Amino acid sequence: MASDKVVHLTEGAFDKVITGDKPVLVDFWAEWCGPCKALGPTIDKLADSFDGRAIIAKVDIDAEGPIGVKYGVSSIPTVIVFAGGKEVKRFVGLRPEADYANAIEVAAGAAT
Repeated sequence: MASDKVVHLTEGAFDKVITGDKPVLVDFWAEWCGPCKALGPTIDKLADSFDGRAIIAKVDIDAEGPIGVKYGVSSIPTVIVFAGGKEVKRFVGLRPEADYANAIEVAAGAAT
């Protein structure tokens, strides 16, 4: 079951969201991508775990291709963690939930 706490970003809202005062984890994905689907439950767990402390978001690269191009996303899933609008960590491929959680915690320190 998908978390209602995951924000689905569009090109129009992307910059505003990543430049806020909370760390932001963005999952670049596509519906046809098997590993992206496998990552989905982890993203949902992170959204629930970090509710109120971080923004957990997804970008469908098929619908929002220019965002992927802007950030050099050439393979999916790619997960980028932002703090204050700056990229602080990038993961390509599937990683353990703890790797993403640790990156969010580090970004929270960078955002303050």
